[in-house]
Amino acid sequence: MSEREGSQRERGATRAGRPAPAPGALSEERAQARPGLTPDRVVAEAAALADERGAAALSLAGVAERLGVRVPSLYKHVGGLDDLHRRIALAGLRDLTEVLGAATVGRSGGDALRACAAAWRAYARAHPGRYAAVQRAPDRADAELAAAGDRLTRLVFAVLRGYGLDDEETVHATRAVRSALHGFVSLEAVGGFGLPQDVDASFDRLVDLLHAGLGSGRADVPVHHLS
Repeated sequence: MSEREGSQRERGATRAGRPAPAPGALSEERAQARPGLTPDRVVAEAAALADERGAAALSLAGVAERLGVRVPSLYKHVGGLDDLHRRIALAGLRDLTEVLGAATVGRSGGDALRACAAAWRAYARAHPGRYAAVQRAPDRADAELAAAGDRLTRLVFAVLRGYGLDDEETVHATRAVRSALHGFVSLEAVGGFGLPQDVDASFDRLVDLLHAGLGSGRADVPVHHLS
């Protein structure tokens, strides 16, 4: 760089009210701002942001700010906002399957249903952004996402087969249970229960009604771990 060019640079920095950065300082600063940036870290931070602000408020700019990088840096790890939503849905499906599996393994009938419902509600309350991301049926053309959705569905099927249901009845029962639980946790999330009666007691009664409707007294089959 010529002496004249150096003087122009210094004058520009002085007008901006800050000292001119040393050569290479910006690249070093950016490198320090994103140590260990990986796709998994980007998705984890995006999922946390979705949990805090809501899935609809998720943006690449918000994720980049949270990670201390610029938006173009994210494209080295994810394919854009749509890809980020997909990855959050995938992570949510895997997390929810693990949570429900741990809660229900070895249980049967009403015991399994109550454990499943409690774990479902707890996950929705703790991770509202991730929970919202898993509600849409996955695109069957996306093999990875479809497989993750199938694992979650099979786990719920295993819980409900403890009521002695056949395959078709199990599908209908799964839809009914999912609708009931999702409706409850969604209303709870937006403050939809304004009356003074205990909300936990209302949830327990909802699960009791589901248990009664599914037919208590049928053969109970313990839930086993699903690979």
